[in-house]
Amino acid sequence: MLPFHKVVKSEFEQVNELIIRQLHSDVGLVENIGQYIVDAGGKRLRPLLVLLIAKSFGYRGTQHISLAAIIEFIHTATLLHDDVVDTSSLRRGRATANARFGNAPSVLVGDFLYSRAFQMLVAIDSMAIMRIIADTTNIISEGEVQQLINAGNPDTSEAAYLNVIHKKTAQLFEAAAQTGAILAGALATQEEAAKHYGYHLGMAFQLVDDVLDYSGQADELGKNIGDDLAEGKPTLPLICAMQRGTPAQAAMIRSAIEKGALEQLDQISDAIHSTGALDYTLTCAAHHAEQARACLADFTDSPEHRALAELTEFALQRKC
Repeated sequence: MLPFHKVVKSEFEQVNELIIRQLHSDVGLVENIGQYIVDAGGKRLRPLLVLLIAKSFGYRGTQHISLAAIIEFIHTATLLHDDVVDTSSLRRGRATANARFGNAPSVLVGDFLYSRAFQMLVAIDSMAIMRIIADTTNIISEGEVQQLINAGNPDTSEAAYLNVIHKKTAQLFEAAAQTGAILAGALATQEEAAKHYGYHLGMAFQLVDDVLDYSGQADELGKNIGDDLAEGKPTLPLICAMQRGTPAQAAMIRSAIEKGALEQLDQISDAIHSTGALDYTLTCAAHHAEQARACLADFTDSPEHRALAELTEFALQRKC
């Protein structure tokens, strides 16, 4: 448990307990796969955002526990589907659900988690929150399709890449923060600040994630180094290295993206480092983290407020 989790330790434990209860199904395989994914752990930053934002605006009820679990179910469903689409074999240091149980069961259990999230959402009985979550799941799906279109395309622009990570990653951070504020009855200006905080935090988080794919350690990351390249994903480090590198370096990276090939991973990593592509990507992440901190300016000082500020630093400094 990281320092910012401890600020809402009791609520965070309740979220975990609710997740376990809501995984119940009369179909054993549903429970088995759901439990397998949950047991894999993870930082659970998105449900954490719900708790911290709601409490920072003075929420004293219990529905933030359900909302946090809903956000985590949606995130977990996207992971199950992502791993099937990407044919991933390793996540969080162990075999992915699709590698362990097969593609079809993983997709179907992802569907179960989506539908369970919406069952729980109905009980919250807030049309504003339901609208945001419904829009969010649609936007995430669009991002997944756009990423699939971009795969193997070395001509993907920086703007197109940023649009994809907004939809695939930042959108759920944004929804978690905004719905937490709505649940707490925050003012319209506060809700907007929370929404933008979530967006910028999510963008910073994903940009650093894409840096770690070329600079991290597999045992720390819990996934294979170079996975993005193996999947033909033109992430910002690669886009920047092609723009800044020599013609030979650009051609090498283009070919690797088109083929999803790792044979020249070491040379590509060298090109990414020598062109300053990682530094550029980290600078972009730092800009988003700074924007996220700026969104907290009008929040009342509290332990939750300070934890939200710490999260922006964690997004930049993390190693996994």
